[in-house]
Amino acid sequence: MSSKRYLEEFKVEAVKLVTEKGHCVADVVYRLGTTKHSIYP
Repeated sequence: MSSKRYLEEFKVEAVKLVTEKGHCVADVVYRLGTTKHSIYP
């Protein structure tokens, strides 16, 4: 089973969508096509 690795910049932008734009984590990961575990450092 391979896991997809995301660049640090991708993770930072995803977190900004939650912290600065007010989107919920579930919406952000759905829009980005990933899981919440993938965006955590």
